Amino acid sequence: MNRISYQNLINYSKNVLHCVGLDDFSLNAVANSLCETSLRGVDSHGIRLLPHYVNSAVTGRKNPNPKFVFQNNFPSLGHLNADNAFGHAAGFKAIDKCVEMATQQGVGIVSVSNSSHPGAMASMALKAARMGYLAFAFTNADSLVQSFNGKRAYFGSNPICMAAPREECDPYCLDMAPSVISWNKVRMHKSSDDPLPNGVTVDEFGLPTNEASLAKALIPIGGYKGYGLASMVEILCGVYSGMRFGRSIPSMFGAEMTEQRKLAQFYIVLRSDGVVPKEVFIKAMQQMSDEVRAEPPFSDLPVMLPGDREILETQNRLKNGIPLDDETVIILKDMAKKYNVSFELLD
Repeated sequence: MNRISYQNLINYSKNVLHCVGLDDFSLNAVANSLCETSLRGVDSHGIRLLPHYVNSAVTGRKNPNPKFVFQNNFPSLGHLNADNAFGHAAGFKAIDKCVEMATQQGVGIVSVSNSSHPGAMASMALKAARMGYLAFAFTNADSLVQSFNGKRAYFGSNPICMAAPREECDPYCLDMAPSVISWNKVRMHKSSDDPLPNGVTVDEFGLPTNEASLAKALIPIGGYKGYGLASMVEILCGVYSGMRFGRSIPSMFGAEMTEQRKLAQFYIVLRSDGVVPKEVFIKAMQQMSDEVRAEPPFSDLPVMLPGDREILETQNRLKNGIPLDDETVIILKDMAKKYNVSFELLD
């Protein structure tokens, strides 16, 4: 397996994104988010998406130099027009505005319009949590989650993310889709020709399939419950912001790369001392984390909280490097040659 150090991957990503015209804020947002996501072991939303983002900058799908326009509609509620920015850049800008409002008002809420795919929502939520705030992050996406009792998808695999600080340096972080797996994992299986697990996708007739090439929609978690969560995020993002929603959203990989997708995001940031002192909240969060991890396990694997696997994987990959499959390495090397930037794997 090919491996690359986290710092080399960061440097490479920033250099490539600079070459295709991203401004400093945008390239730092995209590179840091993609590389941190790979570092945390969420490979479906990590560096393997960089070629798609580079292509979207070149073709005009995304704006590499957005002019963000922020408006405070109410003291703790604002709207960010992202000017078709990279979703990561729009997300970090929104989180910054949320933190500003929460510092003064106790809570900050930002609705983002005219955005694009923001990758893993954990990147944005974790930024606020590392500053001592609680954060919620949502985005909508093209239709990919099978409707309950339906043949096809209407809502996207709209992620739900929540992060909170505690005494240990790594915050609690739940980052999940309302589907059993993400669509990017389906694409990874298409590349490798490996069969999908049973019960994760359906074909064009709405019937379960484990052949990635036949998959047309994702099965929601818990049946109507996952489908319901997807609808909730669609309301917060697409409907609330006045953007596209449901089947009107262009496909990330299926639409023409010249077509802008007009996605939306939604963020909520809370002060951790809204009810009890900050020190009390953070200590209680740590106590809860310690107690959960000490629960008796069913097997040899320990009981974990959301985000614990990613924390362990981060430690492993910082030490041993981030693994890259052969296909991704070939593509990244080709981009390095095209843009004359360094791409160094570990020996």
